[in-house]
Amino acid sequence: QLQLVESGGGLVQPGGSLRLSCEVSGVSPDYYTIGWFHQAPGKEHEGISCVSSYDGRTYYSDSVKGRFTISRDNAKNTVYLQMNNLIPADTGVYYCAAVMATKCSSTYSDMDYWGEGVQVTVSS
Repeated sequence: QLQLVESGGGLVQPGGSLRLSCEVSGVSPDYYTIGWFHQAPGKEHEGISCVSSYDGRTYYSDSVKGRFTISRDNAKNTVYLQMNNLIPADTGVYYCAAVMATKCSSTYSDMDYWGEGVQVTVSS
């Protein structure tokens, strides 16, 4: 059973940065594609970034492209989301999720495992 635990959330001012971590345990993350989803208050989950288990290719939604960077450290079984130039619209709960697939997906229903999420608040 794969388990995901997010950390690194918090309160940050607009223009600031945060780095979220997703620690993977139970199964080697080498076999799982890991994605980050953002749920803004009152809205559905949005797939914002993903890194493929097969070739390391990454995906970014238009809303975060150029500001966020996903990376994975297989030695630490951890996937990171570096978030720069944060804006108030980035506020919400961030979840990491995993699917046993080689290609990235930004679709909520495609993912097999989910972390409990971490709160990010961007406010002055």
